[in-house]
Amino acid sequence: MTKTDVSGWLCLITLFLGVNLRAQAQSWSFTGGMGAQRAFFPATVLNNGQALAAGGRNRVQYGLATAVLYNPATGTFGATGNLNTGRANFTATLLSNGQVLAAGGDAYVFMVSGTQHFCFASAELYNPSSGTFTVTGSMHAQRCGYLSPGFTATLLQNGKVLIAGGSNTGGLVSAAELYDPSSGTFSLTGSLNTPRVGHTATLLPNGEVLVAGGVNSAGNYLTNAELYNPSTGTFTPTGSMRTSREFFTATLLANGQVLAAGGENSNLVFPFLSSAELYNPATGKWSATGSLNTGRYNHTATLLSTGQVLIVGGGAHLASTELYNPASGTFNVAANLNTGRTDHSTVLLTNGEALTMGGYDGSGGNIGYLSSAELFH
Repeated sequence: MTKTDVSGWLCLITLFLGVNLRAQAQSWSFTGGMGAQRAFFPATVLNNGQALAAGGRNRVQYGLATAVLYNPATGTFGATGNLNTGRANFTATLLSNGQVLAAGGDAYVFMVSGTQHFCFASAELYNPSSGTFTVTGSMHAQRCGYLSPGFTATLLQNGKVLIAGGSNTGGLVSAAELYDPSSGTFSLTGSLNTPRVGHTATLLPNGEVLVAGGVNSAGNYLTNAELYNPSTGTFTPTGSMRTSREFFTATLLANGQVLAAGGENSNLVFPFLSSAELYNPATGKWSATGSLNTGRYNHTATLLSTGQVLIVGGGAHLASTELYNPASGTFNVAANLNTGRTDHSTVLLTNGEALTMGGYDGSGGNIGYLSSAELFH
């Protein structure tokens, strides 16, 4: 064997060991708890590096008003101002001015005459400087969903927020609207070609928004997708997904493509999907990529600083997690959570760690709703 051959093998062995060591180093560890159990809530990383978790629901309250802040420097949660309206299944969008727009959602109120469901058009702003929520303009339509916000809120390149889809007591909402932070008001914009709930919306590098999947007013799971153009305020059809899916995740990769992973599909006996696909904005088409190792829905997908996508929990309160590698187009098993969870939230902190918090572990009763949080590092 020549010196060149030996050097080559040594490089391969070193690379292999390095990959394995990195894989072994991946782990989840508990960090400070939120104090209150909550699921069906959004979480947002603020410009100061702290993470805001607000609202949600648990077995006792189906529309929490409380909010907490996670401080990565101390590894603890602390209380902050309450929402003016307790709500779950709403959206939270970090605006260009550093404030957070909380919009829509729902709540259940238990009354002597029975349970009453409220679907909200109202919206609020969280100001990190004061730690308070203040009421802002209301949407033109009530918007909520089931097991998720149902509708989507996407920050556009012009600083406005596109609100699309969702349901209310009158059915599905086709009209989309824009929130303008400068005026604090919502205005109507183009309507979806297909009203939908449980879909995803992803801001593309060219400024357009890809809206995909979900369920239509007839209860059919969708493959179709459409693009919102902020310049014209209109939605136009684009290529359809290979598989119909709802409650899936869509993640913009560093290469500009969008990864759609998992979800559920009524055409399957076991509805948790393991398939994944990629949308290419240049061609407007979807193509298959590697499958998840475990079928799941209502999971979270977080783009890491490495360019990989971290898939966490979901499904039947899974503890399993996976990493999608865009270079190989494959999902690799990652370290398990300490607590299986679904309907949780995951955010990428400024230090590169991923914070997963809350959710439901399936054990039933109040115990099933979680206040715990874990860090992936």
